[in-house]
Amino acid sequence: MNETFTGTTSYISSTELSEVVNVALALQRPLLVRGEPGTGKTLLAHAVADSLQMPLIRWHVKSSTGADEGLYHYDTVQRLNDSRFGDGDVSDIENYIKLGPLGRAFEADERCVVLIDEIDKADLEFPNDLLHELDAMRFVIDETGREVVAQHRPFVLITSNAEKELPDAFLRRCIFHYIDFPDPDLMRDIVDVHHPDMERELLDQCLQKFYWLRERPNLRKRPSTGELIDWIGALIRSGLDAEGLKDDFPFLGVLLKKERDLVAMQG
Repeated sequence: MNETFTGTTSYISSTELSEVVNVALALQRPLLVRGEPGTGKTLLAHAVADSLQMPLIRWHVKSSTGADEGLYHYDTVQRLNDSRFGDGDVSDIENYIKLGPLGRAFEADERCVVLIDEIDKADLEFPNDLLHELDAMRFVIDETGREVVAQHRPFVLITSNAEKELPDAFLRRCIFHYIDFPDPDLMRDIVDVHHPDMERELLDQCLQKFYWLRERPNLRKRPSTGELIDWIGALIRSGLDAEGLKDDFPFLGVLLKKERDLVAMQG
């Protein structure tokens, strides 16, 4: 299998980002990516899996998520119900062990991409609790004594919105990359994927207004790439051309999602 990532037809990757992904793949290290919302951090995992033809296993982290949930879960409630109602073999605890995202990736017959999404939403101890398993690529199920050992070391991609600082010990084990917001040239390539038949003059006007809007001071939430794609879609469906866009800024609610921002721009 070719394990060189260059992006996909639906995910335009910068040269720098592709190089970082390939370094992480070669060194078999987790890749930690940060960047403002809308820069394609989560979609990167989908693109790597698609490009390299690997299964994707997603683990979306919440504030209540514990690191052990990524390994396995012992379903005591189901076992209790089965013991009460006579369904299932309650004597075999293995029947009630459900592997988590990392556990499933370890036992997979082929190399997988594991997305640990928004790791900074979890408790501060969450990253440290994963250190041993990410290093050793194995863990023991306490209830049965069975050791789960990775048949293939998965490619682990971790996203963070920088809501919390991550521990130094965890950072040392990762390859790190900050995804910059796309510049106008890269953004043209991204828009071309979604609106390939768009008139060049209209695209020029859209990008000019979009980047002007992002530079406005005191915006609580700057519009992202996904919002630009939606805004352009709204403009195309309305039939507005480049000339009509010069002195107008329609459908601002597609770009701005905070009431204060919207009022300020329309005032």
